[in-house]
Amino acid sequence: MIIFPAIDIKDGRCVRLYKGDFSTVHQVADSPLETARSFRAAGAEWIHMVDLDGAKTGTRTNAPIFLEVAEKSGLKVELGGGIRTMETLEYYFSHGISRCILGSAALKNPAFVKEAVSLCGDRIAVGIDAVNGMAAAEGWLEVSEVSYLELAKRMEDIGVQTLVFTDISKDGTLEGPNYSQLRALQNAVSCRVIASGGIRDLSHIRALTGQGLYGAICGKSLYTGTLPLAGAIVLADASRLFQKSELIPAIIQEEATGEVLMLAYMNEESLQRSLETGTTWFWSRSRREYWNKGATSGHYQHICSIAADCDDDTLLIKVRQDGAACHTGAHSCFFKTMLF
Repeated sequence: MIIFPAIDIKDGRCVRLYKGDFSTVHQVADSPLETARSFRAAGAEWIHMVDLDGAKTGTRTNAPIFLEVAEKSGLKVELGGGIRTMETLEYYFSHGISRCILGSAALKNPAFVKEAVSLCGDRIAVGIDAVNGMAAAEGWLEVSEVSYLELAKRMEDIGVQTLVFTDISKDGTLEGPNYSQLRALQNAVSCRVIASGGIRDLSHIRALTGQGLYGAICGKSLYTGTLPLAGAIVLADASRLFQKSELIPAIIQEEATGEVLMLAYMNEESLQRSLETGTTWFWSRSRREYWNKGATSGHYQHICSIAADCDDDTLLIKVRQDGAACHTGAHSCFFKTMLF
């Protein structure tokens, strides 16, 4: 799953809204470009940007900001807000924007969406924003009588491959995504689905990844510090850890004391088993099999946190250890002190 860190722009400033209410607008960062660069430094490859002024007026109010980010940040830019003509699409695509999101046009001008898809293919996404299951438009200021599922099916029929879904009641709340509506959407269409709204922390990222979504947009959680972007990116696509080798070292550390307990090796499957069970699983290089630490001794390692190193090729796993970590009966495998 792709993590899309988000920047919403209003009056040239990086802002966030609460449940799409423009009266709740507040600034969350100083420089759009420097914020985007910080996302890139954390490992992001995409950025989701929204022109809030454009969403209300249908104009390219903040275009210079989006083009600067596309040119100078090193990120691919996914952009929505006020894109309602082919001229605007051609302008953005010719100036470095990677994907454009059509929102209000999906409800009010499906012929335009069809034309855009026929000419631009998967560079076009459609944003479906819902209030109580009904699609909204015009910067969420108007609520239609069309259900979000019906609108999604209409978009699939005209060739749209990517949908961005937001339950407006969740947006900016940090209360968690609307998993049930996302699942219903996934079951209704074959389009790639990007979740937006309500994401607070790594537990939400893990749940969305498990649901098989294409992407997740994260905004307020990044600015409030409840979601570590670098960790979210790795959790959403753990395969990146195994690009250099099928096996990577996992350093096991006791959470309470900081003592290093042992070193073992994980592949992608053992990492997934560890995430699913909350206890450590490893791959035995000698026995050529998976093993769950504590399965025979009862000395389980209950995972408190998992962190990847800067090169994405080593894991540090902090645990609550039951009994001894070493097969010799020592608490730690590292007991042969050679130098103080």
